[in-house]
Amino acid sequence: MNIALIGYGKMGKEIEAIATSRDHTIGLRLDSANTIDNADLSNIDAAIDFSVPNSAVNNIKACLSVKLPIIVGTTGWMKNFEEVKDLCIHTQGALFYASNFSLGVNIMFNANEKLARLMNPHTSYNVSIEETHHTEKLDSPSGTAITLAEGLIKNLSSKSKWENKETSEDGSISIISHREGNVPGTHSVSYDSSVDNIELKHTAKGRAGFAIGAVVAAEWLPGKKGVFTMDDLLEN
Repeated sequence: MNIALIGYGKMGKEIEAIATSRDHTIGLRLDSANTIDNADLSNIDAAIDFSVPNSAVNNIKACLSVKLPIIVGTTGWMKNFEEVKDLCIHTQGALFYASNFSLGVNIMFNANEKLARLMNPHTSYNVSIEETHHTEKLDSPSGTAITLAEGLIKNLSSKSKWENKETSEDGSISIISHREGNVPGTHSVSYDSSVDNIELKHTAKGRAGFAIGAVVAAEWLPGKKGVFTMDDLLEN
């Protein structure tokens, strides 16, 4: 495959290393000085976007307009999701998005919902989320933390919203976000009571796990139409 990398920071370079090791070529590298607006996408088979939140929607639209399959790992743009989804359907394009491309994290998403269903009757426990990322991460909370919170809200009748701060408000889930050093990503879901604590935790050891997932998604997406997530990939 000939891949366009949209965003050529540390994550983009990690994806390049994984892609080339799997015999793909990088036909285009875009960053803040070389944007998609003037790019030639004609010979590209798929685009992978790990850019910044305020440019992600424009990058997605540009790819969909020329029927270029796009994989999006950038987070912080989901307020525009319905608009992007409608455009994807209208153009008969292909969009693959995930808050996290790590296989381990997606297993955690599944375990998080199963645990929440088990905990639902046990109201003596209070649930909270904590996440830590490197200082260069622009969005807070992380997309992964939001996905975890949405999984809790879906399965815990006592919870209806999340807040990116410590809160004791009934119905709210606290998400505590830390930005420090060069941490690839650590997420934990904690159920705390007066007698014990139950914790579900994922710690990334580097960026390779995210990069492999993004490249596998790029291999999987061409030839398909519609909006897809890691659930679709893992079920096939």
